[in-house]
Amino acid sequence: MATQRPSISVFFPAYNDAGTIGSLVLAALHVLPELTDDYEVIVVNDGSTDYTAEVLDDLARQFEQFKVVHHQRNRGYGGALRTGFATASKELIFYTDGDAQYDPHELRDLYAKLTPEVDVVNGYKISRSDPLHRKIIGRIYHHGVKLMFGFKLRDVDCDFRLIRRRVFDVVELESNTGTICLELVKKIQDADFHFAEVPVHHYHRTYGKSQFFNFRRVGRTLLQLIGLWWKLVLRRTHLAQQQRRKALLLQREGQASQ
Repeated sequence: MATQRPSISVFFPAYNDAGTIGSLVLAALHVLPELTDDYEVIVVNDGSTDYTAEVLDDLARQFEQFKVVHHQRNRGYGGALRTGFATASKELIFYTDGDAQYDPHELRDLYAKLTPEVDVVNGYKISRSDPLHRKIIGRIYHHGVKLMFGFKLRDVDCDFRLIRRRVFDVVELESNTGTICLELVKKIQDADFHFAEVPVHHYHRTYGKSQFFNFRRVGRTLLQLIGLWWKLVLRRTHLAQQQRRKALLLQREGQASQ
């Protein structure tokens, strides 16, 4: 008897990504039928001021498996991710950014690494294709947050992830900024979910401008990191809630298998 393939939600947060978002949606719609018979593609348009909304509305009229969520005002990267996770309805959730620095076709590689024991498949950059100052800031950031939060992943900053929906029965996200990725990985790690890692390509940005970790934002990002570290490493108030939620999840899954 053939094993039913799990359903998949793919979503992209987008902010002023009109020049790239259409190709990402089409790439996802191309690769998903290879992996599953039940899928959806979602874009969260986070208050874009270019023609991103027009591109997405045109695509939504053409493809029934595609939906777009428009934020009337910019809620920040974390706000866009939280909307994406809340909107995704399938068993597996994949996301990457709308700037096309990652290739959705490499979702195949993440999916191939997903076993019953694995809850999250995380990409890691083979080589970072960014300007020199971004590489320097990124390297400092990478080593700093790994030390601060005790991360075990080799590339926490790689937003190319395939996650089982059950993870979000336990993990609740709160951040509205780019630090949401640290919150996500830290809370998943603290809940003892299991990771696998896959090398992925990282490409030069061809459209738009990066919103993260430029020199003007370093001070603001540092304050956000300290606040997140205080909450997740020192106070650790999320642990008790996650333990209760995971116990309930395992109980429900045990009952369902009987």
